[in-house]
Order: sequence, then C-alpha cells, then structure tokens
Amino acid sequence: MDPLAQGLAGAALASICIRKQENTRLALGVGFLAGLAADLDIFIRSSEDPLLHLEFHRQFTHSLLFIPLGGLLVALFLWPFLRRKGTFFNIWTFSTLGYGTHGLIDACTSYGTYLFWPFSYTRVAWNNVSIIDPVFSLGVLLFLSLAFFRRKPRLAHYGFAFGIVWLLFGVIQRERAGSVARGVAEGRGHEVERLVVKPTIFNNLLWRSTYLSVERIYADAIRLHLFSEPTIHQGGSVPLLDFDTLASVYGTDSRAYRDTLRFTHFSDGFVARKPSDPNVIGDFRYSLLPNTLDPVWGIRIDPAHPNGGTSFENFRQVDSATWNAFLEMLLD
Repeated sequence: MDPLAQGLAGAALASICIRKQENTRLALGVGFLAGLAADLDIFIRSSEDPLLHLEFHRQFTHSLLFIPLGGLLVALFLWPFLRRKGTFFNIWTFSTLGYGTHGLIDACTSYGTYLFWPFSYTRVAWNNVSIIDPVFSLGVLLFLSLAFFRRKPRLAHYGFAFGIVWLLFGVIQRERAGSVARGVAEGRGHEVERLVVKPTIFNNLLWRSTYLSVERIYADAIRLHLFSEPTIHQGGSVPLLDFDTLASVYGTDSRAYRDTLRFTHFSDGFVARKPSDPNVIGDFRYSLLPNTLDPVWGIRIDPAHPNGGTSFENFRQVDSATWNAFLEMLLD
C-alpha cells in the first residue's frame, strides 16, 4: 500500500504491546517508522538492468522470515536517538511489530509480494484492498492521532481493529466481484482458465475483472452495490502473448526473450502486446480504466536488436476524459 498506510499499520500493531501509558508515543512513533522500512528495497536498482527493481521490490525485505531481522535493523538505527525514551528491548519489540505488518499489508493488494521468500517465489496477492485506500488510511489515522495526543493506547487498538475490519470487508467485496465476473464469463460461453478481480484505486466498490480463456485476456469493470444488483461495464479482449512466436523472432537465448519471461513472472502471466504498440509487452492486470485493455506499464523490446537493452516504461498519464469516465463508473 501507500507509505502512509504502511506506517499507520505498523504503528497500530506496535500499540498492542504497550504496557505503560507513557510508552504510547514511543510505540506509535517507532511502529510507524518500522512500518515504512521494508520499502527501502526501492533503492535496489541498476541502470543496466531496468527489471532488477521489479524482482527485488517486495522480495526479501517483505518476507515473513525477514521480519525479526528487519525489526532488529530498525531498532539498531533508532536506538541512538531514542535511548533516553525507552529500553532497547521495548524499541526492538515495537519496531519488529511495526515491520511485521508491511509484507502482510502489501499482500492484501494486487501487486504481488514474496511473503514466503526464500522458500517460495510465488507472488502473493490477496486483492482485497486498493494500493491507495483513503478509508483505511483516514480511519486508522483518526484513532492513532487521538491515541498519540491523549496517550491512550486503547484508542490505537481501536484503530488496529478498524483496519482489520476494513480489510475483511474487502475480502467480502472481492468474493462478490469474483462471483459476478465468473457469471459474466459464463454468459459469454467462456471457460475461465484463470480469473483475477481487484479493486480500483481509492475504493473497493469498483472492481476490475481480468480473466484468461482460450489464449485471450478479457477485462471488465464491476460496480458493486450494497442493496442492488451490480453494474457491469463490459470490456474487450487481447490475445495472450504467444511465446512460440516470440521465440521464433528473438530466439530463446536472447535478452529480449529472457526479460519477457522475467516480466511475465512479475505480471502473474497476464501479458500481451500493447494494442497500440506491438513492441511493448504489457501487464494487463492494470489499466487506467477497469474495463479497458491499455496497460499502465510494460517492457519494450526491439526485434532488430534482440540482445539490446530492455526498457521498462510507464503509461499512466491520466487525462480529464479518462478521469471523468472513471468517476462515472464509480458513481454509477
């Protein structure tokens, strides 16, 4: 999730171990900073390998196995600044709890997190909350702010409980959206090979459905309502990337082919050529509008230079027409 939500989640869990009221601010502050620390992996980059950051972001620093070490590293960093505020054991406890929320919260989103590294390289994505969810962040922030200024740990516990309830509500919404998406596919006579539903940004009411059927990727938007039938905004489809054709053009030993395999793992297999630019292999789990097939990022490969550099490109420019169309679906 976004940094604010990560810090708030870390602070909320750290508050669970407050034994003395005077430690409230220490626990919240340490937990907040520790909740941010795992994302320092964004600095693992290489100018020669643009895909390196995709492999290492949300990797070992987000693993469940790394939590004790991550908490210890944060505590060692903070100890010189906070040694007069509490014992090292307290700071280590708060930082470990705060650090421990990061990978789990990220796994609730759709990006994919290596929770079980190094035993598994499966990218865990539970798809029950948006990458930026203002209800989650503002709700937890309200309770934690009250706890900080009033020095009342119980208020922070309420914030933690609110966050859990909101995430569980996202699970219910995901299951509802998944059921609707399968119904849409069956209505088309499609046999679904894989299906992913995920909330769109800022909310858990408007969902994107992406599924594979007979070597094609299909996308639709589903607007869930609390007391009425969902609204379906049907989309289109694109051919799934054909690796046999790719191999015949680039060769299986080429850098372009190997990088495409790496990007396919990152994209959970939902890869295809960008309709408007066939030299771009896109991640079709995401699009600016949930019922369209225009990826927000992808890699560019060049058939004339199969061993040349692969570039990672973003296509996230939102114009007024796109934003208005998104709002129209959301408010439908």
